[in-house]
Amino acid sequence: MRGGLTGTRIRERRMMAGLRQAELAAAVGISPSYLNLIEHNRRRIGGKLLVDIARRLDVEASALAEGAEVALLQGLREAAAGHEAASADLPRIEEFAGRFPGWAQLVVDQGRRLAELERTVELLSDRMAHDPSLSASLHEVLSVVTAIRATAAILAETKDIDPGWQARFHRNIHDDSRRLAEGTKALVTYLDDSTDAPDRQGTPQEEVEAFLKARGYHFPELEAGHADIGALIASGAELSSAPARELARRFLERYAHDAASLPLEAFAAAVSETGPEPGHLAHRFGVDPLMVFRRLASLPEARMGTPAGLVLCDGSGTLTFRKPLAGFALPRFGAACPLWPLYRALTHPMDRVRLVVEQASRPPQRFLTYALCQPVGMQGFSGPQVVEAAMLILPAPRGAEDAEATPIGTSCRVCPRRDCAARREPSILADGF
Repeated sequence: MRGGLTGTRIRERRMMAGLRQAELAAAVGISPSYLNLIEHNRRRIGGKLLVDIARRLDVEASALAEGAEVALLQGLREAAAGHEAASADLPRIEEFAGRFPGWAQLVVDQGRRLAELERTVELLSDRMAHDPSLSASLHEVLSVVTAIRATAAILAETKDIDPGWQARFHRNIHDDSRRLAEGTKALVTYLDDSTDAPDRQGTPQEEVEAFLKARGYHFPELEAGHADIGALIASGAELSSAPARELARRFLERYAHDAASLPLEAFAAAVSETGPEPGHLAHRFGVDPLMVFRRLASLPEARMGTPAGLVLCDGSGTLTFRKPLAGFALPRFGAACPLWPLYRALTHPMDRVRLVVEQASRPPQRFLTYALCQPVGMQGFSGPQVVEAAMLILPAPRGAEDAEATPIGTSCRVCPRRDCAARREPSILADGF
């Protein structure tokens, strides 16, 4: 079996051609740091970028592409992660895949399906436990049921009731019954939508998240400094409510301010030169570290050389912004793992937190996180102190596999870590990892 990966083949061909990383990166329009991640097999590659690299190296794209057998072996390793018996047979994984490729593909497909189902359970559990729309709907249903029961009790227990009042009570029961039917129908529809699409829009914040996700969290129009924010909002089909449009306006206004303070070309060049270390970048440009967090999360991966996730919360711990990073599970409504660096920063304002964390997943994945909490919108010394905490999420750097990492999860209900001192309730993932 061929053991090489796409990135390794690219690196070997580049060295044979006598090209430096910077030369090849410039020829295909990406940053040297991003090419470095590709060559070390830390970023998938395909499509036009693979064709451009192959053309520059004067080889066929198929000669660089990752073989199906390599993907199969990687899938088997992921399926075996955390399984003691399977891990013991890892040295024979190539023999198994070679002799029984169909069974090997079945194991890979089932492992991936299991991971998808666990993520769906996690999302739905988070929604069921914390979704404000669901809570309000259930409260409305219970209120109507209580009103009908009270009216029916009066009619049943009062023998000599005035005909006028009797007619009024009958009308109340009729109106409340209609409200109950409409409310329960809407609730069932809402739950069906939630089951079919865990990331469905529901609240104004979810509408804004969908609007930002559809545009990759990046707005080239605002980078130029003369975009019409009103027109951008009007073009967002995801923004169906007035509150969502107002939240989007606030986000885009802050985005425009950040872009003016940290121009795209200069900032991207600095990231390519020094890496995405927010402390160094904040010092270099003389800006707020949280602004650097936001700018790193708004840059396209190809420009920054690495993907970035971002989470913002207010002083109560309520999440106000989420930009997910692949492999790093983010809750929607809070109730997040208390070991998160975000909440560590929240309890120690102005202290800078840098942690390598390990997400509970199959296989466990590590990330580098930066977190900071600081006052915002100060209204004098006599006014209330309003704070905002932010956590920047980056892929773990090379060498972090052997470093000590802080274990994290999403919420107790779906976290498999049995020995967590902060656990509030048993996990529904009984088998653990």
